Amino acid sequence: MSELITNRRIRIAVVGCGRVAQNHFRAIERHSSSLELCAVCDADSVTLAAHAARHQVAGFGSLAELLTRVQPDLVALCTPSGRHPEEAILAAQHGVHVMTEKPMATRWQDGVRMVKACDEAGVHLFVVKQNRRNATLQLLKRAVEEKRFGRIHLVHLNVFWSRPQAYYDQAKWRGTWEFDGGAFMNQASHYVDLLDWLIGPVEHVQAMVSTTRDIEVEDTGVLNVRWRNGALGSMAVTMLTYPKNLEGSITILGEKGSVRVGGVAVNDIQLWDFAEPRDYDAQIKSANYDTTSVYGFGHPLYYKNVIDVLRGEAEPETDGREGLKSLELLIAAYLSARDGRTVSLPLEF
Repeated sequence: MSELITNRRIRIAVVGCGRVAQNHFRAIERHSSSLELCAVCDADSVTLAAHAARHQVAGFGSLAELLTRVQPDLVALCTPSGRHPEEAILAAQHGVHVMTEKPMATRWQDGVRMVKACDEAGVHLFVVKQNRRNATLQLLKRAVEEKRFGRIHLVHLNVFWSRPQAYYDQAKWRGTWEFDGGAFMNQASHYVDLLDWLIGPVEHVQAMVSTTRDIEVEDTGVLNVRWRNGALGSMAVTMLTYPKNLEGSITILGEKGSVRVGGVAVNDIQLWDFAEPRDYDAQIKSANYDTTSVYGFGHPLYYKNVIDVLRGEAEPETDGREGLKSLELLIAAYLSARDGRTVSLPLEF
């Protein structure tokens, strides 16, 4: 693994200056004592010039030129998802650590290639799963780990959001299989991640999808899941909610507990009922938060772990292999929907 960075600020470059990148810029600013933004990269010259001027850093139209000219310690990939694999591999070949937005790739083998390339180069691969750091989900994770539910019987997730045709028309890559992925892979990716992170390894997946917008991929889908621990679950996702985002929720029903975390983006604990109380149950109301964004407020907290890892003070919370778990679920769902069959995991041995 590359040498630890202990005696100076970590030099980071942001690749792709679109919608999600703004969360990265804010997180970098929040951690300015530990991070130095050294460059930005974007294929659009107007966008690039605006961000280079705003942040007073060098701007590059290609990642290859950036890696040669600036030599960052870490790149944050905020580009279309289908571009992540080649960008991550290129950065790894230059000995640069990689942080990639979700999903890490749109194809299973591309995700595997990313992990192998970073392993071979001795650099870290971080996959952003900032929702895990939200206060509501941290409490839920603790309850699951402490086995407060007893045997978990049923799990259900809803993602009822709104993405009009104008959203997909913003850029040619949106709504494509190669670069974007559909409602499951793009918009609901963080919710698919909860299936494994909270409940455990999945055994079987069944899915159906449909498309109403003028795009290649699905904008609506349903998913059935059986976990290896015997629990059953389901998920309903649509980007067709009228007139605006309605709900992002998870409900867990067990033999000794029932919880529902709802709101627009799992930001509101609406039911918290367990047979045996714990002292932190009093934190439920303070954990709830108002949000104007489905991204939540987890990016700065995610960045804190990345900084600590590169300093040698922590282990990665979500590395490449952890990222592969949700990618595997996504690919299994698409295979099931395409072929009309139940898909068993793991996809390969």
